[in-house]
Amino acid sequence: MPDFSEYLVRGKRGHLIGIGGVSMSPLAEVLSDAGLIISGSDIAESERTSHLREKGIVISIGHDAANITSDIDFVVRTAAAHDENPEIVRAHELGIPVMERAEAWGHIMRDYDNVVCLSGTHGKTTSTSMMTMMTIEAQMEPTVMVGSNLPAIGGTLRIGGKGCFVAESCEYTNSFLRFAPTVSVILNVEEDHLDFFKDINDIIHSFHEFAELTPMNGLVVVNHDDPNAMRAVAHIDRRIRTFGTTPDADVYPTEVRDENGYYRFTVNIDGKEYAKVALSVPGRHNMLNALACCAAAEFLGVSGEAAEKGLNKFTGSSRRFQLVGKMPNGATVVDDYAHHPSEMKATLSTAKEMHFDRILCAFQPHTYTRTKALFSEFVDALKQCDQAILAPIYAAREQNTIGIYSSDIAKEVPGAVSFDTFDEIADYLRKNAGPNDLVLTMGAGNINCIGPKLCVDAK
Repeated sequence: MPDFSEYLVRGKRGHLIGIGGVSMSPLAEVLSDAGLIISGSDIAESERTSHLREKGIVISIGHDAANITSDIDFVVRTAAAHDENPEIVRAHELGIPVMERAEAWGHIMRDYDNVVCLSGTHGKTTSTSMMTMMTIEAQMEPTVMVGSNLPAIGGTLRIGGKGCFVAESCEYTNSFLRFAPTVSVILNVEEDHLDFFKDINDIIHSFHEFAELTPMNGLVVVNHDDPNAMRAVAHIDRRIRTFGTTPDADVYPTEVRDENGYYRFTVNIDGKEYAKVALSVPGRHNMLNALACCAAAEFLGVSGEAAEKGLNKFTGSSRRFQLVGKMPNGATVVDDYAHHPSEMKATLSTAKEMHFDRILCAFQPHTYTRTKALFSEFVDALKQCDQAILAPIYAAREQNTIGIYSSDIAKEVPGAVSFDTFDEIADYLRKNAGPNDLVLTMGAGNINCIGPKLCVDAK
C-alpha cells in the first residue's frame, strides 16, 4: 500500500465508500476543503449526504462498480464495506489503491502540531466535545472530528488551523492504531466489541499499543481509578499523567458538590488548583471526563480560565443524556446513546440522582454478539431502573446466528416487558408513565425515534 500522504495533493481524485458515515463524512469534507476532488457512495440518503452535496461532492446512492472509474486516484472504505463490495472489487481490478478510513485520518493528523486522540470503551464523544470547547476558548482554532453532533461546531466536524486536532478515537477493529496522537487519552478500558477482540486481555493490549503511538515528547493521559486502563499503560516509556477521584492521581477534584446530579468541583493538577468547574451535563462520570480533558489541556498550554470557560459552556452532545421534551402529562423524556452495561449503569445512576418518582428505561440492545457476551451485565444494569422496556436488538453489521433476543433479557429483569416494535413501546409509555417520571430511551441504534413521538415539545 503506498503512503496515503502522496494523495493529499490538490486535484487528486478520491472516492469514499460509505461516505455518509459518522467518520467518513467529515473525512470527505476535510479532503474536499484541501482541494481534492471527492466523490462517494452510500446505501441511503441522509442529512450528512445532503450536506456534502451542498459542498459540491458527487454522491451515488447504492454501491455499484460503475461508480469506480479509471480517473480515480484512490478509494477509502468504511469498516462496514466488505471485500465483496462491488466498488472495492472494481477498484482492485483497475489497480486503484484502497485504504481504510482510519489510515486516511492518520495521515491527515500528521500534518498537525498537536493531535489529541480521546479513546476509551465509553465517554469518547463527550470528552472529545469537552476538549473541543476548551481548545476553542483557548483560541487554538482546533480541527475537530467527533462522533455525534456538537451544537457549538454545528455538526461532527470543525475545520480549523494546523496547530491542534481533537479526534474521537475508537478501538473497534484497532482503528485508532492508524492515528497519530501527540496526546493520547484513555478514559476507561472494559470488555466490548467481542465480535473483534478475543477477550479483555486482547483489548488491554490494543490500548497499550495505542499509548505507545504517543511520541516521547507527548503525553499519555489515563484513568487512575480504572485497573484495566492502568494495565494498558504499564511498562511504557512515555510521559504519563493520571486522573481520578482521589489525590493519588495527578489530576483530581476537590470541593466536590453534587447539585441534583450536576457536579461542581475544583480541578487540581499536581497539587495546584487549575480550574473551578460547574458542569452543565449530569453525572459523576462526566466529572471524570472533565478531569481527563483538563489533564490534556494543561499539557497543551490551555489556561485554567479557558479550561473552565470551555467546560462550563458545554451543554452536551446529541444523544448524551439529551432532553427530548415533556409528555402531555408532564413526564420528562431523555435520550442517551449508552449501549454498554457500564455506560448504562453510569447513565441510570445519574438519573437516580435527579429525584424523579420512577425511571422507565426503554432499551435497545446493540448487536447480538455484545448481547450474548455481556448478558448478565445487561441484566444487572437494567435492574437499576424502576421498569425496563426492551426493544428488539439492533443488528448493525450482524446476523442473528446466535439465537438471542431482547425478550431473553426481559425474562431476567423483574417487571420488565419486551415489544416487537417502537410503536408498541410508545403506546406502553403513554399509558404507564406518570407526571414526575423519567422516560429514558437508551441504546446505540434507532430507539431515539420514540422520544419525539411521546413529546409535545420535542427538541
